[in-house]
Amino acid sequence: MRKTPLLAALLLGLTTAGLSQAEARSARQEIAPAEEREFPFDAQIPGCQDEGVLEKITYQFAEKEAKFWNSTLTIAAYDSIERTAWRPWGLDFIPRRFCTAMATTSDGVRRRVDYSVRESLGMIGMTYGVEFCVHGLDRNLAYAYASASSCREARP
Repeated sequence: MRKTPLLAALLLGLTTAGLSQAEARSARQEIAPAEEREFPFDAQIPGCQDEGVLEKITYQFAEKEAKFWNSTLTIAAYDSIERTAWRPWGLDFIPRRFCTAMATTSDGVRRRVDYSVRESLGMIGMTYGVEFCVHGLDRNLAYAYASASSCREARP
């Protein structure tokens, strides 16, 4: 009997249905770290407290507030900066560092900021990228999961 690709995929799905996600992944293929790909990543991305990372967040936040919300709100300072995760989904994914900090905005309110630094996901893949969510100011709910102020999708 000749197996079609669809049938083979279905059979693989049925045989791995009773396995855990890790067991299913290892049953499919060996995990190759992102640094060993044909076009490898080097996992050399800035840390959570890096001045360039915080400047990107500050600039992008002010730009978004002005452009989309007609607001003059800016981030004035950061403190309590800490890493929350490093490559949480494994070695074979694009290297990412997840962080959290407390930011004081120009209105004097302290707000939590969840952000990630991601290798080669900046401007056309030439540099690192930063994604962030300021709690209470995710007005378009881009990072919301259960509630408007959760920023859940900005965390691992």
